[in-house]
Amino acid sequence: MVAATLVLGAGLYWFQPWKLWQDATVHEAIPAASPSAAAPGPTRSPTTPATAPSAPAGPQTLAQGTLISHEHTTTGTAKLIRLPDGSRTLRLENLDTSNGPDLRVWLTDAPVKEGAAGWSVFDDGKYVSLGKLKGNKGDQNYEIPADVNLADYSSVTIWCDRFDVSFGAAALATV
Repeated sequence: MVAATLVLGAGLYWFQPWKLWQDATVHEAIPAASPSAAAPGPTRSPTTPATAPSAPAGPQTLAQGTLISHEHTTTGTAKLIRLPDGSRTLRLENLDTSNGPDLRVWLTDAPVKEGAAGWSVFDDGKYVSLGKLKGNKGDQNYEIPADVNLADYSSVTIWCDRFDVSFGAAALATV
């Protein structure tokens, strides 16, 4: 009886099946600037008026793609956005997927494949984790580190680190 209880407890901890019925909705606005980047301020000399920095007036979408389902039904849009301060953000819009244990957001170099063939390809090559999935529904932003070369990455995946499987992914196409 004790052994069965321990096995059941370990199984519940590992699989966390209750998360399949719990939704976490996030509604973040597009950031004006990266939280870790100092926004450039106006420049002024004693004899000249203030001038604005030469940066785009607003966020620019660099690439985007539509999320497809893998292990779990997943929909929404992934966008790579350059902010006016030059920092970059991955934005998930209208995300709708299942909740699960240890979900991460990854930029990867793997091709996005339909069906079961695409479930576990994303950890085979180059990838960078942008952090834990903030919620399984809604709009959310993930800061991309300054040293990440976006040309090295062609897709985004919602990755379950616990079971090494993609919940859903999007191929990124330049806009």
